[in-house]
Amino acid sequence: MKKTPSSKEITFLHALFPILVLLTIVIYGLILRPVFLDQSAFPLEVVFILAAVFAIGELSWLGYDWDEIQHSIVQKLAMALPAFFILFCIGLIIGSWMICGTIPMLVYYGLKIINPTLLYLLAFWVSIVFSMLTGTSWGSAGSIGIVIIGIAGAMGAHLGITAGAIIGGAYFGDKMSPLSDTTNLAAIAADVNLFDHIRSMTFTTVPSATLASILYFALGFIYPPTITITGADTATPFLQALQSTFSFNVLLILPPAIVLYGSLKRKPTLPTLIISMLSACILALCFQKFTLTDVLQTLIKGFDVSMAPWAGTLPDGVVTLLNRGGLYALIEAIIIAFMVFIFIGAMDHINAMPTVVNRVFRFAKTKTETILATLTATAITNALTSNQYATSFIVGDAFKNKYDKLQIPRKVLSRSLEDTGTMLESLVPWHPTAVFMVATLGVPFQEYWHWQFLSLINFIVAPVLAIIGIGCFYYEVNEPNNSNK
Repeated sequence: MKKTPSSKEITFLHALFPILVLLTIVIYGLILRPVFLDQSAFPLEVVFILAAVFAIGELSWLGYDWDEIQHSIVQKLAMALPAFFILFCIGLIIGSWMICGTIPMLVYYGLKIINPTLLYLLAFWVSIVFSMLTGTSWGSAGSIGIVIIGIAGAMGAHLGITAGAIIGGAYFGDKMSPLSDTTNLAAIAADVNLFDHIRSMTFTTVPSATLASILYFALGFIYPPTITITGADTATPFLQALQSTFSFNVLLILPPAIVLYGSLKRKPTLPTLIISMLSACILALCFQKFTLTDVLQTLIKGFDVSMAPWAGTLPDGVVTLLNRGGLYALIEAIIIAFMVFIFIGAMDHINAMPTVVNRVFRFAKTKTETILATLTATAITNALTSNQYATSFIVGDAFKNKYDKLQIPRKVLSRSLEDTGTMLESLVPWHPTAVFMVATLGVPFQEYWHWQFLSLINFIVAPVLAIIGIGCFYYEVNEPNNSNK
């Protein structure tokens, strides 16, 4: 750590002050204001700008000049550039998959197979398929989730169970899809390869999803829908609208197949996504009625149903499903990540995060204790910040050195960031995700949270694996790009 001649010795309190300031801003701006003062919450961009200003001010007071502070921030931002590239590319992927008909086709055939007795199980798995293809939990719940909850209501099904299944399925993709912003940010926060991160998460997420599927299947017989036939007609206008807008054929599977192949073969993420996007654009021009101008507009601004005048007036659920994607689709996530990196970059100059973590979590001297501490810190941070972007960077940056010291592969760190971070969002009542789900699905929080089996089971599976050591990859040696920098 380079110091100017006037730099003061860095103490634990010096490292702790910026974190306490951030915590104070979070508690006041994100919890007290909206929950107790009936005022709007602080935007997360503002939260981290204020925290960064304080951190930079403290560094100046400690004797560091602006040039070296700026250099530390720029270094941290440079490390994040690959993640920013991927986030921009994800918006392109979603738009291209939409205009070529891949996403609409899979949603169409997913809805066609719904059986009343299997409604809860299918609500879970259809949401999984959609969220895996789009990488968005909100988009999944706000489109296909609305249709499924409507069918459930018409069938006389248990709406709390249905909502829990929809949200759980949506968060499977939010956690596991290579197109998900939280998945990409967790990987970059721990400095691991994206597909290594996803493969690591299969050890906790797949068993959780399997157990959740068994429970949803059983609930179809314990709480069966009262209507078994007429309710299925609710989806007919939705299906007809999709069929009138797009032409479906088996070749539309190609774009997601390319991503799946790249994941299995460990191909570089960005080229894989670009190839998938280009193939989708070609398929759109070959099989759909859209023009080259429509395709280019979709890549930049996202798909819009106005590009399909032949489809006529579409149901609101279809419009919600289709209108998405584009280069700027994840701009909010990118800006928040940018602000977080400014704060962390300033903190990194005095090694603040590791200093605080080593003191607060010094009880964690073993591999098991360290993973458990990560899970705990992630849950607390996400609950306080109400944002997984911030959680990934803060906790990931804090624990990287400790994982390296104990020779725990960092893909266990990145997995832990999502096991109690991403999976927590719908189970914290003041979290924007929970508020969104309640407003979108029309099911109160207290009626669905205990049926959201994926997250609840994952909260048990993750620490159990940490304790018994399964899926922790202790036999592996960290790759060069996973080492501390």
